[in-house]
Amino acid sequence: MTETTKTHVILLSCGTFNPITKGHIQMFERARDYLHKTGRFIVIGGIVSPVHDSYGKTGLVSSRHRLTMCQLAVQSSDWIRVDPWECYQDTWQTTCSVLEHHRDLMKRVTGCILSNVNTPSITPVIGQPQNESTQPIYQNNNVSNKPTAAKILGKVGESLSRICCVRPPMERFTFVGRYRSTASSPAPSAFPAPPARYQHLYSSLPDENANLGTVMRYEEIELRILLLCGSDLLESFCIPGLWNESDMEVIVGEFGIVVVPRDGADPDRIMNHSSILRKYKNNILVVKDDSNHPMSVVSSTKSRLALQHGDGHVVDYLCQPVIDYILKSQLYINASG
Repeated sequence: MTETTKTHVILLSCGTFNPITKGHIQMFERARDYLHKTGRFIVIGGIVSPVHDSYGKTGLVSSRHRLTMCQLAVQSSDWIRVDPWECYQDTWQTTCSVLEHHRDLMKRVTGCILSNVNTPSITPVIGQPQNESTQPIYQNNNVSNKPTAAKILGKVGESLSRICCVRPPMERFTFVGRYRSTASSPAPSAFPAPPARYQHLYSSLPDENANLGTVMRYEEIELRILLLCGSDLLESFCIPGLWNESDMEVIVGEFGIVVVPRDGADPDRIMNHSSILRKYKNNILVVKDDSNHPMSVVSSTKSRLALQHGDGHVVDYLCQPVIDYILKSQLYINASG
């Protein structure tokens, strides 16, 4: 498959991240490596979405702390970002709602409908303006300006900048987006005109396309948002009454899931215990790499216990900036959180 025919993927991980661990970050890395090895996908971005404070889990520290720890954990990554949308809502949001939020946000910005597993469609995505003088909120500060690490959507708006996508290398994709309409060559009817507030993006494209005549050259990609999770979340789908079945239908049936096995769990066995998981088995991508990966046994629970007991192994579970922040803020010192 060529680069343009591969499905471009944004990995979205929801959770408490209480605190975020090295295992969470490795989950993103393992998923991306596996998807790339299949030859069918290009992972262009990762989103960490911490849950709202009203989730109600015992020992859950404030989202203010969890967002900061997440940001510290991904500050060295050029493709994983933190999204605060869940935390900023009035109340707890379901996983299904979070996925739909990101899909709808992308739809509003690009003027098109993102692909899902049932309706694979070409998804035009807007190219990024060249002016990068302003840093968006929750964007990593140490990301280089090299094209290979550039974001696919850029600063279309503050809310969109939090989506945290990366743009494919410029040498492969001149621009990823829709056609510009001209008097002699109108835009194809399949691509509606962009919203007025984004028109400036289409008038500020680089001169490198000037030799293409009256029609700007754009390339089209298929873009999907996939839920990234561990096998423990997949197993929770099998607990009667825990998940709304209509939500499960949307999550697995429309979006799709990437599962990273944990603690020697067998995702295939887990899927056999749920009629919905069996129904949409082809929409569930199980990462098949080293089942004994050292990070597969790391968890937030173990990290909290290590902190409470002064266990030096905490350095194996959490990155140092997160540990420093926890100690400075006196988090997880008591058994209650």
